[in-house]
Amino acid sequence: MPTVVLASSSPYKAQLLEQLNIDFSVRSPDVDESRLRGEKAEDYVCRLAHQKAAAVAATEADSIVIGADQCSVCRDQILGKPHTQDNAIAQLSAASGQQVALYTAVAVYDPATGNTRVAQVPTHVQFRRLQTEAIRRYVRADQPLDCAGAFRAEGLGISLFERIVCDDPSALIGLPLIALNRLLGQVGVARP
Repeated sequence: MPTVVLASSSPYKAQLLEQLNIDFSVRSPDVDESRLRGEKAEDYVCRLAHQKAAAVAATEADSIVIGADQCSVCRDQILGKPHTQDNAIAQLSAASGQQVALYTAVAVYDPATGNTRVAQVPTHVQFRRLQTEAIRRYVRADQPLDCAGAFRAEGLGISLFERIVCDDPSALIGLPLIALNRLLGQVGVARP
């Protein structure tokens, strides 16, 4: 069986993948994450997940490669990674009291066929009403500067929510394991 490679620089995605009890290695993909003009959130994350898998597959051609990506949408605006505390505070202020949609995509490159299969999983998060000082405390404590939407659900960010609606809870963290498990089965990876 081919080796499995996770195309990611996120330790959280690697921790999630460990739950499937398969041997894998991790390689960081070099992909431009800029959104194309007019690109819908669902299409954007699917394209990036595919590109991340393809970028790593270019050097790991005999491996099954997993790529993933995620973005948040609040009030019809796609929220990427904030990169700065000020941007994180602005994103969370906009999300206060709102429902935010997260779109998480996973792609699996199959070396036997050269094809890549992609699945996308939506999640809807209802934010509680947040006071500015609470947002500042959260950003200082959790440092979610590399997280789409400026929250880290696998950390303290879970305290920002009133409700989560999703068919795959791991999608919220960035790697939808139910969809991934299905795709891995389609390319011949043995699962329980």
